[in-house]
Amino acid sequence: MPTKPRQFFLRHVRKMRFLPSKLYVRYHYEYFSGKKLNLDNPKEFNAKIEWYKVFYRPKILNQLVDKYAVRSYVEEKIGAQYLNQMLGVYDHADDIPFEALPNSFVVKATHTSSYNLIVSNKKQLDWAIAKKTFKKWLGKNQYYRMGQEWAYKDVQPRLIVEKFLKEEGKNSLVDYKLYCFDGKAKFIDVHIDRDEDHKQGCFDLDFNLLPFGKSSTYKSISAGIEKPENLKEMIRCAETLAGHLPFVRVDLYSINGKTIFGEMTFYPSDARKAFYPEKYNTIIGDYFKLPKLEAGKKPITTID
Repeated sequence: MPTKPRQFFLRHVRKMRFLPSKLYVRYHYEYFSGKKLNLDNPKEFNAKIEWYKVFYRPKILNQLVDKYAVRSYVEEKIGAQYLNQMLGVYDHADDIPFEALPNSFVVKATHTSSYNLIVSNKKQLDWAIAKKTFKKWLGKNQYYRMGQEWAYKDVQPRLIVEKFLKEEGKNSLVDYKLYCFDGKAKFIDVHIDRDEDHKQGCFDLDFNLLPFGKSSTYKSISAGIEKPENLKEMIRCAETLAGHLPFVRVDLYSINGKTIFGEMTFYPSDARKAFYPEKYNTIIGDYFKLPKLEAGKKPITTID
């Protein structure tokens, strides 16, 4: 682990997101992992995610992380039936027709991660405060807000309003996050009870609980949970969407047996959260085969 003076330095320098990416990701990785980053030969999963930020930059990634633009990609690859119903997309918070919206809905920022407002009863929502929040969202760039996640850098800030999803018998949705490497799903990161008692666990493709977790900061799913009846369909959808990408996490929902697309992510947790036990950071890192760089170590801009 870094010394206290080094940790103090890292805590401040990681806020300097204007630094050249090759330099910045070294500080970012060391601050969160306590380890030095070898960009020439990364081994662990998060080290390869930092490499991904710097060197893997096909333009299509901008579309795939955009919660609005990705819809056309999903429709083309697996069909519109896997998309949640969209109620509108807006450039400005003031443009959202609040009175015309149903009693329950979800508002998401299309250009970033984790900026979502779930409205189960709009009569209980202070719309004026919500609009102020949306305006703050629209004024932030994910690349500079987080750890230089390149795919988000040039995404147009917008707000998308979608249908409120509800799974029968559950207070919150189960998140199924499929980790795909070279177009093949390797395991599923499952999150349950987000609104009550958030727990996480990793499962194999037959939905057996695996002996590792995404982060020690989460409560663990300690026993098996019900296998979704559409699991094979979810795996097929995720792998089709992943295509030839070296790595992407495809997030899906199972709503009363119906597969619904969530989002595609290239930098899970911004490379901040490590798998545990420790050895799985390398084991999962081995799944992630980095493509060869172009001459002069220039970023990769095409997909083979």
